[in-house]
Formats: sequence, C-alpha cells, structure tokens
Amino acid sequence: METTLRGVGVSHGVAIGEVRHMGTAVLEPPAKQIAAEEAEREQARARQAVDAVAADLVARGNLAGGEAQAVLEAQSLMAQDPELMADVDRRINGGSTAERAVYDAFAAYRELLAAAGEYLAGRVADLDDVRNRIVARLLGVPMPGVPDSDEPYVLVARDLAPADTALLDPALVLGFVTEEGGPTSHSAILARALGVPAVVALPGAGDLAEGALVAVDGSTGDVFVNPGEETKTRLKAAAAARVAALSSVSGPGATADGHKVPLLANVGGPADVPAAVEAGAEGVGLFRTEFLFLDDSKNAPTEKKQVEAYRQVLEAFPEGRVVVRVLDAGADKPLDFLTPADEPNPALGVRGLRTLLDHPEILRTQLTALAKAAEGLPVRLEVMAPMVADRADAKAFADACREAGLNAKYGAMVEIPSAALRARSILAEVEFLSLGTNDLAQYTFAADRQVGAVSRLQDPWQPALLDLVALSAEAAKAEGKSCGVCGEAASDPLLACVLTGLGVTSLSMGAASIPYVRATLAQYTLEQCERAAAAARATDSADEARAAAQAVLSGE
Repeated sequence: METTLRGVGVSHGVAIGEVRHMGTAVLEPPAKQIAAEEAEREQARARQAVDAVAADLVARGNLAGGEAQAVLEAQSLMAQDPELMADVDRRINGGSTAERAVYDAFAAYRELLAAAGEYLAGRVADLDDVRNRIVARLLGVPMPGVPDSDEPYVLVARDLAPADTALLDPALVLGFVTEEGGPTSHSAILARALGVPAVVALPGAGDLAEGALVAVDGSTGDVFVNPGEETKTRLKAAAAARVAALSSVSGPGATADGHKVPLLANVGGPADVPAAVEAGAEGVGLFRTEFLFLDDSKNAPTEKKQVEAYRQVLEAFPEGRVVVRVLDAGADKPLDFLTPADEPNPALGVRGLRTLLDHPEILRTQLTALAKAAEGLPVRLEVMAPMVADRADAKAFADACREAGLNAKYGAMVEIPSAALRARSILAEVEFLSLGTNDLAQYTFAADRQVGAVSRLQDPWQPALLDLVALSAEAAKAEGKSCGVCGEAASDPLLACVLTGLGVTSLSMGAASIPYVRATLAQYTLEQCERAAAAARATDSADEARAAAQAVLSGE
C-alpha cells in the first residue's frame, strides 16, 4: 500500500528506486584493560589511525573539490584536535586500548558539544563520523559509508557525513533521504552542488525497509513508499516538465516583464567555477575564501598563494561581478592561529569580521592579495565582510579596504538581526548588502542550522525572516544601493520570486539551482512577485507563507 512521508526537500528533482541504507562501523569497541607496558604501543596505534583517517579525509576533499573540499579539510582538522589526542593518551595511560580510548574521548567531547546548545553542537554528526572511521580502522572492520551496489538506488541514512556526501556517484545514487539534518546542513548544500534529489529531516527514515521502492521528490520533501503507477507517472511527468522549462529559458535572470535579477553562483574556490560557467551564472555572488585557510590550520596562506587562487576565479568572469567574502573563521571553522580555544560559545563570540579586526595583518594580507589578483582584469570586484553587527563594524572594514588600496566595492553581510534592523546606518559606510539567510535564520530564531529537531525554524520561508529581508532591501533601495541574497534561500525557485518581490536585487546560489530559478522567474511579472511576497509576509508560519505565495503565483 502506498504511503506518503513528509520531510524537508533540499535539492530539486525526482528519484525513484530501491532503498539502500548507509553502512555503519562498529560504534562501541570492547572495554578491556591493557598492561602498563603496552601503553606506548597503543598510543602509537591511535596516532597512526588518526593520521590515516585525517589523510583520507583530505584525499577525499581533493577528489571532490569545491565546497566539499573545505568541509572535509575542516573534518580532518577535527580528527587531529590536540586536546582530543591528549585525552586519548591519558585514557590509554589509564589502561584503555587505543580503540576504547578514542571512543571514550570522542564521546566525552560529543556530550560537551551536544549539551552546550551552541553553534558547534551542529558538528556532532561530523564528530561521530570521524570517531567511527578511527575506531573502524583500529578494529580492522569496514569503514562506515555508502553501500556497494551494482544497481542505482536511493540512499537512506540517519545523517550523511560530508566524507560520504562529497563522493556520492550520481550515476548510482539516484537520491538520498536522511532522518536528521536541515535545509542548510552540509549534506543539503552538497546535494544541491551534486544535483542529486534529497530530502532531509524525515521522521522514521531509518525504519524504511531495505529494498523497499520509494519515490523521492526533492522539491516538495515528499517521500512515497511503495508508490503506485499513478504516483510514479505523475512525478515523472512533473520532472519532465521541469526539465523542459529549464531548456526553454536561457540568458540573464529576469522576470516575465523584463525586470532584471542577476543570477550569481556561490563558489568555494577555482574547482567550482566550471559548473558555474556551464549553468550560465552572471558572476559570483559569494566566493567563500575559507578553503585556502583550511589547508593549514596553524598558518595563514601566503599572499602569493592567495593571489593565484583569487585570480583563477576572477578570470572566469571577465565581464561579470565577483563578490568575495573575506575569511569567515571561528565557530565551526576554527583555525589554530586565529581562533580562541577557550570560548564558551564560539557562535556568539569572536568569529567572522571580529576575528579579522583582532588580527588586522591577516585581513590586510587578504585584501592586498585581492587587489593584486584583480589588476588588469575588467571584472567587477566586490568584497564583503561576514558577521557585521553595526555601523562601527562596517566602517572598520571599509577603512581596512581603503588602506589596502583595494579598487572594489565594499559591502557587508547581513547575518545578524541587528544588521537588518539598522541597515541604513550600515549602508552609510558600505556600498552594498548581501543577506546570508542561513546564519540570519540561525541567529533570528536561536536555531542551530545543523540540528534537525529545529529545522522548521531554519526554514527560510519563516515570515520573520522575510521581514528582515524586506527591511534590508528597503534600506538599500532608499540609499540607492544594492541588496543581494547569497544564502541557500536563493536556491528555492518559488522563494526566489518572493525575494525578488521583497526588493532583493540579485540572487546567488549553488550552480545546480541556477537553471531552476531562471526558468521560474521568467514565468512571473515583478508585480506578481511583489504580491506573492506581501501574501507570504502576512502569514504566521513557513508552511502558510509558502502556500500563500504559491496561491498568488498560480492564480488561485
């Protein structure tokens, strides 16, 4: 009998196939005591396993490239955390085997993160994956990971670690479904980059029977178990219609009546550029520069290395706009040479621009490298700061840009509610705003973006979040300046229409989403988008906002 489950759709498309569950390593090794003279050997075993897992994560990142590379390199650093390794050594000296010491040390750290309620709590799934890989290596059992299969399938898991998601083969993995996660989790972001249909935060996903036939609609979040022929036909027809719509629209982003909405790409480095160019991106709306700094958590990259990487991206869009976000370190992206090790709540502490202002030499080198990278190129370079809270932050960043001799527009990211509420004040110091809706939702609703239990509050359709977007866009219009969205909200075609109606002047997203957004925008006039935006803001929940906007745009 056909049944329907509802999760959160995070990557467009339809997948119909049999369920295959993610394999897991043995989670808890036996507790047995070792003799004191064996401690040194066990400590060496632990270090070798940790180093091997860290190297494997880096290798996976190098193969995957782009955003996945930055995520996996951060996970590699997690594996080699000095405090964790010191705890492992202490436990071995107390009589534990290497595998038991690793398991217990990671478990203790996991409890701290999970109980703290801070931004880092969202990295528990990543921490569990690192632990499982190290323990599996020490026990000599298969690593957790994607199941072996000769036939295409739908992958089901409690959660997907970045190491697994990054190397999914779209030829075999038709789509995936997870019980945990949220619309802005690493798994969701990487799924969109791969173009694999995905549904996250699906209650009971783990109970789906191995081999059961499911149909996954990554646009709506619906998962049909044992779908009937009518359902399969309907979903396939809808998917075919979407593909036809995509191929019928090309060129710059615009509404049906010609209102221009530049569609830009979010990139993590040079490896992401080909996909962005192929998708017809009109430039880059968010160039995350962290990937360069994650190569070595103890030392900043040289100016020369930065110049080379930045120029590769700038050269790919000779007539386009490239918006570079300066280093966003701290919280879930700690760097040994920058990030305080003893902050009780890093998400609300020294991160983003705050870190750079505490280390002006790092900011100065990056801005100088950007200036040199852009020399002689016709590209329109824009540089923005993350985590701007007020006018003082915006002025400090603009002053640093001027001191570095940077010939570019200076901007501020709106990720903190105070920046949206006082947007006109911030725009007195900078030339544009860019809304990072992922963090803006996190800070507005006190809802960690990685925690599935609060995913409804991370939904970018939340009316309160739309209100903050509107405030920012209205302030920018009043000042004659631009206000784009570079958060994951821009990748939702229906929401892209609403954002346009709110007054947003550009949309930036993963390259795979650009054709969907372009085709959808082309169906509606600016006036229709404005009415849909007003209808969404007049509601009291994300579901109601989505339904209200859809009703307006469909003429109901």
